[in-house]
Amino acid sequence: MKAFIRTLLIIILLAALLTVCSAFYTVNQKEYVVVKQFNKIVAIVDKPGLHFRVPYIQSCQRVSGAVHLYDIPSSDVITKDKKSMITDNYVLWQVTDPTKYLQTLNGIDARAEERVEAAVYNATKNVISSLSQDEVIAFRGEQLSASITVESNSDIGQYGIVIISTQIKSLDLPADNKEAVYQRMISERSNIAAGYTAQGQAEAQKIRNETDKQVAIKKANAEKQASILEAEGEAEYMKILAQAYNDPDKADFYSYIRGLDALKISLKSGEKTIILDKDSELVKILYGK
Repeated sequence: MKAFIRTLLIIILLAALLTVCSAFYTVNQKEYVVVKQFNKIVAIVDKPGLHFRVPYIQSCQRVSGAVHLYDIPSSDVITKDKKSMITDNYVLWQVTDPTKYLQTLNGIDARAEERVEAAVYNATKNVISSLSQDEVIAFRGEQLSASITVESNSDIGQYGIVIISTQIKSLDLPADNKEAVYQRMISERSNIAAGYTAQGQAEAQKIRNETDKQVAIKKANAEKQASILEAEGEAEYMKILAQAYNDPDKADFYSYIRGLDALKISLKSGEKTIILDKDSELVKILYGK
């Protein structure tokens, strides 16, 4: 009898211990704990630490509040000008409303990823279909990713989920028309470069023409000024000569010197015979007339 009582007490103590232990639960960082009573949600706890529940009546279900990374399979999309492109995205998503998350998806992450994948695919298709292929290539990067992220969140909120960011890993062309598009882009860039080159050459020729014009004007002005100075010099020279030989004696001396200079030049050639006019200044010098 004593052994039975002792065993019963041990069982009661163990049951009481289990009851006390089951009355407490912990909440971790970046985690929600949904408290249910008779399968009905009565509390959402997101504060980290130790918390109390009614044993055996209330149950707990944990939902991750961390940011999830999901790599979406690549897919084909069509641009506004009916060109096919291949997109490959990855998504950062997070549960923000655990009540909706449990009610719609039963807290199963695999189902959540299916909804996220569908939302991002539809958003990518809608955004790219509103742009031409050239616009898609020009907007690729943060601008295109931001537009897809906004569009993805348009109806995903009904599942208690928010898409934090959608990033495009690659945005490519199908292999059958990739080369043609590249060649067209190269041709367009070549035409632009040729236009810039022609414009530069025209500007350079314009500058050269203007420079040549300025040089010609300055050269003509310089030659004009030189002619004026030369004429003024000649005039001054003649004026000085006129003043120097303004009487008969000075004029005769000048004629005498000029005659000697002419004779000296004539004899430099080695010719010893000189034919002179009887009235020339050399005859007057030689014969003392």
